[in-house]
Amino acid sequence: MAGKSLPENFIRRFSEMLGSDELEQYEDCLKRPMEHGLRVNTLRTSWDFLSGIAPWKTEQVPWCPGGRYLGADALEELPSRHPLYYAGAYYLQEPSAMLPAAALPVRPGDRVLDLCAAPGGKSTALAEKLKGKGLLVSNDISASRAKALIKNLELFGVENAVVTAETPERLAAHFPDYFDKILIDAPCSGEGMFRKSTAMISDWTEEKPKEYAALQREIITYAVRMLRPGGMLLYSTCTYAPEEDEGTVLFLLNLPEAKEKGIRLTEIPAYPGFLPGNADWLSEEALAGTGVDPNTEGIEANMASLPKTMHLYPHRLRGEGHFAALFTSAGAEDENSTEEPVATEEAFDADKYKKELDQLGKKLPEYAEFASLIRKNRDLSRLKLSQGYLTYLPEVRNFERDFGGLRVLRSGLFLGEVKKNRFEPSQAVAMTLSADTFPNTLKLSLGDDRVLRYLRGETLEISSGEADDGWVLVTVEGFPLGFGKAARGSMKNKLLPGWRMN
Repeated sequence: MAGKSLPENFIRRFSEMLGSDELEQYEDCLKRPMEHGLRVNTLRTSWDFLSGIAPWKTEQVPWCPGGRYLGADALEELPSRHPLYYAGAYYLQEPSAMLPAAALPVRPGDRVLDLCAAPGGKSTALAEKLKGKGLLVSNDISASRAKALIKNLELFGVENAVVTAETPERLAAHFPDYFDKILIDAPCSGEGMFRKSTAMISDWTEEKPKEYAALQREIITYAVRMLRPGGMLLYSTCTYAPEEDEGTVLFLLNLPEAKEKGIRLTEIPAYPGFLPGNADWLSEEALAGTGVDPNTEGIEANMASLPKTMHLYPHRLRGEGHFAALFTSAGAEDENSTEEPVATEEAFDADKYKKELDQLGKKLPEYAEFASLIRKNRDLSRLKLSQGYLTYLPEVRNFERDFGGLRVLRSGLFLGEVKKNRFEPSQAVAMTLSADTFPNTLKLSLGDDRVLRYLRGETLEISSGEADDGWVLVTVEGFPLGFGKAARGSMKNKLLPGWRMN
């Protein structure tokens, strides 16, 4: 932030909230480099395994079990250019941004909505918690932003996600009382990103928090309607503005729908440096903007519960600015329980699968031939072929009814295309496989120069015994990279151009 002064109105408000000493510490921290981190893809691996092959030294992010701080030495190794990144072994994410998904207690089998999901950091974290069970709806109103969201979900090997590009209003009309867990990482004035981007400082005005607060309250109103009785909702921003943080929390608690569902604040575990929310930070003007009458019955109790919310400030901890509030509706299980059910993968039933393939061969012979190469349980009744595109739908009883009429960009796992009586498998399906589930695998180590050649889209040579002719899954250290097509010692590269290393 060198050379860029903070707006005077922001300085005044910050000093009133936290005091002149903390303002000085905050301004000093903005002169230092921001923190960087990665989050391990626990659908595939753990840091214990990854640390044995990754070249970086890292430290644990306290509030995220899979989160690691990346030091300056790690950044010199360019983790965004490492083959393990292209294999979906981890996601690069600012440490404070890991908090919302980490604090929402998603369990396998839940129906989960990520309402403002792009580019996908929080959606991939929620998918990890689901462990392939249940449903994840990842929504972003912008279809162009959702492209990155789709790619990140595919990169992580997520099979049970539906990506939509809809308004919260239309989603609420389709899904009343539907979701067990909802995450809203809301659009905001971005004050917590001042160290990350000086453009955020230039764009800030005193009116922006008010403008974004109005948008946040519209979004959160529809979200409450979609939360089932007994469900939980996590609201977060990357700003410090009380109008957008404490003010929006009070607005939600005062909604008639929230009162009907018995929605209350649930305490977010505090870690060193976390700062609880504070009702005193709300000016009379900011409180009036919530639409909450100070004389409303129950308002004092709601204001007294605000310390259950949490602020993250970059001068207090290793991360950027963030705010999070967790809500629970009446009938929820013990929100303090950290014990999660273990989602177990059923053993592959070869006999049952063969019978299903025989039936599939009569209906869809092009895919049946490729499917015979896979050793992974699939419910073949969930296959959907539309205009040559084959999809494996999530386990939703009435999928077409629930999602009919919505702008759906991805319905579960995209398997591939049927082209002129042949099947072309997708990059997405490759990222769900391994040598155990796709035996014809070219197993490469990080030291093999063919890894980088494959990622650049080159044709590879294959020695006798490394892989058979036909479709080949290419892996690095056991992680999938994509497909190739082998014949007579040569493998044609099938890695999508948009996934290649430039």
